[in-house]
Amino acid sequence: MVRDEKADLRRAAGQRTRDALLMAALELLAQRGQEGVTLRDITDRVGANVAAVSYHFGSLKSLCDSAIEYALERYLDEQIQELGLLDDTSTLQEVAAAFARPMTRALAAGGEQLAVMRTVARVGIDPPQGWQRLTDKFDRSRRDALRVLTANLPGADEKELIFRTRCAAGMLNWLALAPIGTELAAMSVEEIGRQLIPVVAGAFHGYPQPASGQAHDPHQ
Repeated sequence: MVRDEKADLRRAAGQRTRDALLMAALELLAQRGQEGVTLRDITDRVGANVAAVSYHFGSLKSLCDSAIEYALERYLDEQIQELGLLDDTSTLQEVAAAFARPMTRALAAGGEQLAVMRTVARVGIDPPQGWQRLTDKFDRSRRDALRVLTANLPGADEKELIFRTRCAAGMLNWLALAPIGTELAAMSVEEIGRQLIPVVAGAFHGYPQPASGQAHDPHQ
């Protein structure tokens, strides 16, 4: 019985160390990107030794990969949940709000939530390879967004809507890392939404197409 309790305590301590290493890697990745993170930075931050990284993850790269995967999965789960609440009657403003909500919440909350979004933003600029485990979630998020966008924008084809969605995602990624994101972080989540949602909705809507047979004058 005593032996079992000691084993349980060791496992719990090991899990705490693993979680602390993962969170330290996440925070540093959010601040510096993959090229700026060293093993010593991570272990010093949590008071662990280098051997702990080898024991729990195998290598610095595997630890960083695990932190990136954790961030991507958290982001996708939240976005899927938000988009899944919409239906074909939802407005363009509502789909923009759902699409941007993980970012608006993260900017207002700071801490781990913002570290997740900043890590997602950094890997969005330089996408990781070999994340097949998350492919279904990426596809589901895109399908849920396209379903509502198609109902709102019947004149745009799927390829065009995918492009607009990627542009909107890129803009949100930029906000997570740019100085303007720091300005937004000083606001409440409601204020951030009022600033951000119309911009995302505009990216989804695109430029209005002229009626058939009508030439468009760009100076009008």
